[in-house]
Amino acid sequence: MNANGAQHKLSRRAFLRSAAGGVAVALVPVAHSATKGVDEPEPINVALLGVGGHGWTLMSGCLRIPGLRFKAVCDIWEAYNLKRASRWLQRNNHPVTAYTDYQRMLDTERELDAVIVATPDFWHARHTIACLKAGLHAYCETPMSNTVEGARNMVEAARRTGKLLQIGHQRRSNPRYIYCREKVLTEMHLLGQVIAADGQWDRAVQSPLGWPRNCALDEETLRKYGYASMHQFRNWRWYKGLGGGPVVDLGSHQIDVYNWLLGARPHSVQASGRSGYYRKDGFEWPDTVMVIYEYDTPQGPVSASYRVLSANSSFQYFEVFMGDEGTLVISEDPLRSDAFREPQIDSRIWAKWVERGYLKSPRELSAFEKELALPVYLVAETPPPFVSKEPPYKLPVRVDKPRHQLHLENFFAAIRSTTKLNCPADVGYETAVTVLKINEAIDAGRRLEFKSEEFVV
Repeated sequence: MNANGAQHKLSRRAFLRSAAGGVAVALVPVAHSATKGVDEPEPINVALLGVGGHGWTLMSGCLRIPGLRFKAVCDIWEAYNLKRASRWLQRNNHPVTAYTDYQRMLDTERELDAVIVATPDFWHARHTIACLKAGLHAYCETPMSNTVEGARNMVEAARRTGKLLQIGHQRRSNPRYIYCREKVLTEMHLLGQVIAADGQWDRAVQSPLGWPRNCALDEETLRKYGYASMHQFRNWRWYKGLGGGPVVDLGSHQIDVYNWLLGARPHSVQASGRSGYYRKDGFEWPDTVMVIYEYDTPQGPVSASYRVLSANSSFQYFEVFMGDEGTLVISEDPLRSDAFREPQIDSRIWAKWVERGYLKSPRELSAFEKELALPVYLVAETPPPFVSKEPPYKLPVRVDKPRHQLHLENFFAAIRSTTKLNCPADVGYETAVTVLKINEAIDAGRRLEFKSEEFVV
């Protein structure tokens, strides 16, 4: 090793770039500058590809994680997205190089370890595969792809290259969801036999996204990257061939929870959807969708419903699992993380779990929950949701970090070989198959069956 530790740095780089290959070795020691702690490893060099709304959220999450160094940022909207992101990163002590061409970024940046892909859905497969081929680990935002073929190609590329590919189903890294799966459903078996699941994501009316007129992309650039107009570029989620519509955009996260917590894949799906409220804006995907899945789980059959509304936000978003002994209501919203006991179940059974600290007393609210409490306005004839004869039992899990940060931390820890990915490519693929079939069922107007081989690459 030379005096400046070049040999150690090279070993560290080789280690990070081969972490997904299953190399069972400790992190190679590195030379440290005077400003670095004795045990602090060299930072992971990261590029951000796509800096729209989700890209900005992921970038903000990464800035809270120690041991990362942004080296590059790429976005085709140079006058707005790229300029804002590069300035913000530089202000946060990340002197990045800005690119509008992702391939040029990959060809130029030789010290990268990982890329975060947060581009529109129809670019996910191409961008992620290119990053994997370049020898980089990749974090891809959900949905994995707007086509099953694209998702399959991503899985195959990860296997060929031996690189890590994390799909952004961030609930799989959320301690509250992990607690529900490992403690509530498995160890406590609090719900008894699960018979049904329900979920939704309801959003208020939203106007189409606009743009500063002096920052519009030219027509040649728009056509080059697959957009018919600036309006379509800004609202791509609503257009066929670009996104999958609200039910794929939102349902990917929640229906993934169905598969995960039920420990099964669905065997059928039927769905109805209509394009009504936003048709005036030229949007193509249904804005209101109702879905029914059927599962065969190790415990027995489960029917799971799901809905998306795009013009009313009254009950917002959550997932519910219903069993013959209790009900679990879970959400990224901490106010909706409750368990309800069925009346025929002896209260002393649940009281036992309260005594052991697995549940919080239904009549006990923490200071944190009191701070979050919001006023509820009810019409006299309308009962509140989740009516129970007793207040809900609370889950003793508090999540203090932004919802995406924990999943990003898991990704970077896996690069350092200190843990495994919470949502690797093959798991993300199963969810992509599950969710993308919704739009197919809407078009078919009938129940569609899944074949077990559809979920496997």
